[in-house]
Amino acid sequence: MGPTPGPDTPETPLLIACALGIEQLALRTGRGGTGDAPGRVTVLRTGMGPKAAEAAVARALGDGRASGAAVIASGFCAGLAPGMHPGDLVVADETRMAGEPVPCTGTDLLAEALARAVPGRTVHRGPLTGSGHVVRGHERAELRATGAIAVDMESAATLRTALRSGPRPVAAVRVVVDAPEHELVRISTVRGGISAFRVLRAVLPAFYEWHRSLLLPRR
Repeated sequence: MGPTPGPDTPETPLLIACALGIEQLALRTGRGGTGDAPGRVTVLRTGMGPKAAEAAVARALGDGRASGAAVIASGFCAGLAPGMHPGDLVVADETRMAGEPVPCTGTDLLAEALARAVPGRTVHRGPLTGSGHVVRGHERAELRATGAIAVDMESAATLRTALRSGPRPVAAVRVVVDAPEHELVRISTVRGGISAFRVLRAVLPAFYEWHRSLLLPRR
């Protein structure tokens, strides 16, 4: 929980949802941790899979403390595009699963803020698709053929549930840990996982910049 909002800090909370304990650790302890947050920030561990994400986000947005919160789905993902590397960043223009895609908010600003927060890392933009299981082999090519650039199990369910609970800014930012030339089954991915963890620890300042910008009065 961050400090009490003052006159120069947004009163609307920020909810950052991730699936795994290792992702939650990175987001809580990285540069610009929640103690430095501009207002109320919750880093929510949802558990793995779309059903777990849907249930956890619905509870968090319904308990009053995070009511009306802007929501970011974050954590690790599998890259789909050739040339992606562990530690690359993915900013979703939209998330896809069953039903209509969910468009994301403020993606230009978010991509620019991430480039400043994690200099030297490639930031990819495009559709982020959902899956109910870990994607392997031929499935990766099939998903890429739909136009998606990355896949994870929770982002689409997180954002859809957030909007079902009421209108709000939503976004999805993922760090590539698994890519076409760097699949998790390879021993070399251990190094890739460490790289992705370090990148995830550095993204919070960009999230806070996105949060602030969306809450400024419009002219």
